[in-house]
Amino acid sequence: MGLFTFGIKFFMTFQQMPLHPQILKAIEELGHTTPTPIQEQAIPKILEGCDLRASAQTGTGKTAAFMLPALHKMTAPSAIKAKGPRVVILVPTRELAMQVAAESAKYSKNLTRVKTVCIYGGIPYPVQNRELSRPYEILVATPGRLIDQMERGRIDFSRVELLILDEADRMLDMGFIEPVEQIAAAMPVERQTLMFSATLKGSVMKLSQNLLKDPIEISVAHEHDKHENIDQRIHNVDNIAHKYKLLDHFLADASVSQTIIFTATKHQADELADKLQDQGHNAAALHGDMNQRQRTKTIDALRKSRIRILVATDVAARGIDVQTITHVINFDLPMSPEDYVHRIGRTGRAGASGVALSFAAPRDRHLVKRIEQFTGQKIDFHVIPGMEPQVKKAPEKRKPFRPKYKSHFKQKRRP
Repeated sequence: MGLFTFGIKFFMTFQQMPLHPQILKAIEELGHTTPTPIQEQAIPKILEGCDLRASAQTGTGKTAAFMLPALHKMTAPSAIKAKGPRVVILVPTRELAMQVAAESAKYSKNLTRVKTVCIYGGIPYPVQNRELSRPYEILVATPGRLIDQMERGRIDFSRVELLILDEADRMLDMGFIEPVEQIAAAMPVERQTLMFSATLKGSVMKLSQNLLKDPIEISVAHEHDKHENIDQRIHNVDNIAHKYKLLDHFLADASVSQTIIFTATKHQADELADKLQDQGHNAAALHGDMNQRQRTKTIDALRKSRIRILVATDVAARGIDVQTITHVINFDLPMSPEDYVHRIGRTGRAGASGVALSFAAPRDRHLVKRIEQFTGQKIDFHVIPGMEPQVKKAPEKRKPFRPKYKSHFKQKRRP
């Protein structure tokens, strides 16, 4: 039995959705029974052929929200005889590309004629060229590498039926607006376009207006509304030495099984990881200057618990889904409250509890305020005995002296 809310049809279970039986079988084998809100709302509209823009954070099930209906469309043969993709999924980072391709492989495992190819920078061209030369239906790509392959004449877009932009806000933040527009312009005009983004404001909304036709707009509860299982704390710090002192205290705690420490820059990530290694910690850095082999090796070691502490930047950690992360530590607060939400969402995965600790210097007070306003939550300040911040009371502002009566020195001269 379906439910109707604001004109959108909701399904109680995946089995009640009009998806191909082999896709439903894969969903069942994975142990999924009930769709998330974004899946309930998006899948029916995508199956109807509507263009869609959706506000959905990482962790809301958005990948399956577009992947399941995309795979369903692939069960019908294409009317065009060509070797190129029928579905193109653009993502901002290599890690997210691999994650989306892995999801596609899981849900399409019972579909014999549906193949996914994943291309991104850092992998030798001959390896990807072989993949692109064989028949495939779904292409997951980062914009830069896809532009490279387009210019080399290795991508035929004549069969494209569906273009999906995942984490559109992040792609624009990384400067990919022109490549995205160039890729979209090379595709058939008569196509379906989907856009998923943490926010639908500013440049993201403008891009959607340029690429989408009469889109349906969906907004689901943000990830920060689902963080009841994450204990968020803020620790005031005086300086970098105070940060290191607190960090040593937390990492000595046996309850910190695995943690991601976020820094503001790549250099800081390397420096802090080296410092922790010198102290005997099993630590590693992850940032955009590392080549793909190093990044893949590091993430794999984290998943296999061979690394206890990962020191990362925002972009590098995008798309990491490791359920054993117990703590997130914001060594440097992010400039964007959306990035704060994304960071703390790396812990507390799959219903587990997590802890998010943030170090805030006096100059960071406005960032704390913005985070609290964005999340709608008041974050408690905590103090470790013996490591209290030496906060100096601001000097009282004294009003300038203003004489009540005019000085006799300023009396008018007698004529």
